Amino acid sequence: MKRGAITFILCLSLFQTEMIHAESEETKREEVRNFLSSVLDISKENTYPNTPSMKEQVKPNELTKELLEDAKVQINNPQLIKMLNETDLQPSPLAIGYRGMIYMGEWPLNYETKEQSINWQYQKINTNQKDNQDGYESKNIHYSQEKERAVRGALTEKVDYPNQIKEMMLFEAQKRAELPLAFDTVIGEGTDMNLSYGVPSKKVGILEAYAPAVHEQGKVTFGEVYLKLKGSKTKIVIQNVETKDVGAWIPVQDRLSITFRAQ
Repeated sequence: MKRGAITFILCLSLFQTEMIHAESEETKREEVRNFLSSVLDISKENTYPNTPSMKEQVKPNELTKELLEDAKVQINNPQLIKMLNETDLQPSPLAIGYRGMIYMGEWPLNYETKEQSINWQYQKINTNQKDNQDGYESKNIHYSQEKERAVRGALTEKVDYPNQIKEMMLFEAQKRAELPLAFDTVIGEGTDMNLSYGVPSKKVGILEAYAPAVHEQGKVTFGEVYLKLKGSKTKIVIQNVETKDVGAWIPVQDRLSITFRAQ
């Protein structure tokens, strides 16, 4: 077989693989969209006022931005960026021939997401029942939160600097999931929805409510951060770089999935 034919077949194979991957990702998104149609948005009905957990993203100032662009390892830890913004990094123009290294500490530098999935029944938070065993006509049952319930997420691995890592993971997970996420969320007592289900006569209707959560998986890069001063120039030097796999369960805020059965 000629080389040109081999090249064409290889390119066609790669193109088909990319198309299959794209179709698979779109299929997953479509499944999520379809399921979301049966998930209750209780942001208005929730008697507990959850506050959005996403903080305003820290933006590097001009000097910090230059340092980050020149760094050999990507840095997107907002706490480290904030510290660099607040540090006087401008060397004196008279510091000709000056050399020095300033140790800024060990930091989680960045988080890279690998995989994300959603458990729509992460935690059961409520059960409503309607006994219609003695009835002769259908009766209705609707969701009504009987007790206040807190839903908490967590990292699935023990790591150093957990709060900084959770902040980076939350930001990345939020972008992919396109859902309101928070490591802590609360469903208040008395929260209810008008959506009702019919309980046939001679049956008991059971309506269960679940809080969903995103399972986020990826890797964190750690490193020791130094500021290298040379004359009137400053640069970031990263040493002892290592990566670690990390996962987390992050609840979806003000959303419920409902199951109903009559038995």
